[in-house]
Amino acid sequence: MFPFRPLALALLIAGPATAQDLTDPHLSVIPRTEAEAARVAEITAPPADFTAAWPFEVNSGGAATVRARLTPDAFSQPSGNMSFDRQLQFHIGNGLFRRLWVSAPSSTIASDGLGPLYNARSCQRCHLKDGRGHPPEGPEDLAISMFLRFSIPGSDTDLTDEIEGFLATLPDPNYGTQIQDFALPGHAPEAQMLITYEEVELSLSDGEIVSLRRPTYTLETLGYGPLHPDAMLSPRIAPQMIGLGLLEAIPAADIMAHADPDDANGDGISGRPNIVWSVEYGLPMLGRFGLKAGAPTVRQQSAAAFAGDIGISNPLFPGPWGDCTAAQTNCRAAPHGADPEQGGFEIDAEALEFVTFYSQNLAVPARRDIDDPQVLRGREIFFATGCTGCHVPSFVTHRLQDRPEHSFQLIWPYTDLLLHDMGEGLADHRPEARATGTEWRTPPLWGIGLTQTVSGHTQFLHDGRARSLLEAILWHGGEAEAQRDAVIAMPSHDRAALIRFLESL
Repeated sequence: MFPFRPLALALLIAGPATAQDLTDPHLSVIPRTEAEAARVAEITAPPADFTAAWPFEVNSGGAATVRARLTPDAFSQPSGNMSFDRQLQFHIGNGLFRRLWVSAPSSTIASDGLGPLYNARSCQRCHLKDGRGHPPEGPEDLAISMFLRFSIPGSDTDLTDEIEGFLATLPDPNYGTQIQDFALPGHAPEAQMLITYEEVELSLSDGEIVSLRRPTYTLETLGYGPLHPDAMLSPRIAPQMIGLGLLEAIPAADIMAHADPDDANGDGISGRPNIVWSVEYGLPMLGRFGLKAGAPTVRQQSAAAFAGDIGISNPLFPGPWGDCTAAQTNCRAAPHGADPEQGGFEIDAEALEFVTFYSQNLAVPARRDIDDPQVLRGREIFFATGCTGCHVPSFVTHRLQDRPEHSFQLIWPYTDLLLHDMGEGLADHRPEARATGTEWRTPPLWGIGLTQTVSGHTQFLHDGRARSLLEAILWHGGEAEAQRDAVIAMPSHDRAALIRFLESL
């Protein structure tokens, strides 16, 4: 592996990178030649011709793309360029991703250690068919694919000098970092989340009325005492899983090249990197994953989900009680599945690597209808409206020694992986690392048109409040307010074309 050079670290923390040797410590990178760098700049430059499909545009995930299946399995395929011998690793990881964990002690030591408090019994229960979660649909629908992040404000003594601009937070003393709404027998769930909606009408240019729903979140049946008076709650929908390894393989320098924290170009868009602490490497890294870019790697994101969502200890998060706090003494004292045969963890390093490999290699489906005139018009509107200021269309990944599926691929994720202030309408007022309470990471748009096919719904944004792609656009504010207003003002046939383009991704 290439070392994380001190110069690169300083550039990563301070601002946009200017050095071409900004590398990523989790990747075995072969540096680009000058000729390759020039070719990358040429192929990812904004196009001039919008009258036809562009070369390679159909393959959103480069050579790792798979054909678009119009079935719920559309997001569950291995990378299209994966060799047969590596597919075995993928399928083992899939089995672990789908595994239903049970309480300890159990005769199946490879599957015990659930909870005692948890949100789901498997990864698949949140990421059903590897797709997008949704809010509960009434009191009888348990919020398996949605939960509440939790924290309280920290103080100056909780700040770290390692990360400039870090916003200190602490776990809630009674409830930790997220609300677990399930528990093993003999333990009380932490709480039940309730959502109420207020309908807010918005008029479009041609007199069409769109109703947006504004959510309010409350907790009932608190199992472990009162909430901290300064508790900050943030609802989170489980995101789709495709293309994660490709996003991980984008050079940090290329992401940082789009950062403009002071809006130096005056376009109203001020993307900032989230710099987070790497549990794996013990240093600050660029955040890429999670709704606020709070995780630097797929492995750390996976390990954190095992610990926080299922209560499964692992090499990165070794506590056998998951997210149980010191105040939850019965939870901490309960039997656990940290067996010596698994290195003292409930899922060992080898199994975690299989799950990581699976998560990295869930393939992006190919675009559909890229030559359709309405799709082409919608793509032109997307660019002309300035949506690409955040939803950057394409990147070329690192050339990698040990990850052939992700190596030197032209990909079309439509994200910059940076933080943007989205305004008060979407604010959760909960910081995460350097992300403020109004900032969110730009979500990738690839595959978004298959949400109904895979997940059986069309609910978008971090909390699923938007019931359509148009509603999701109309919730944009802050740095994206001008783009939202342009969509409101444009003729209805242009809005329809814009949506049609998004549905083709």
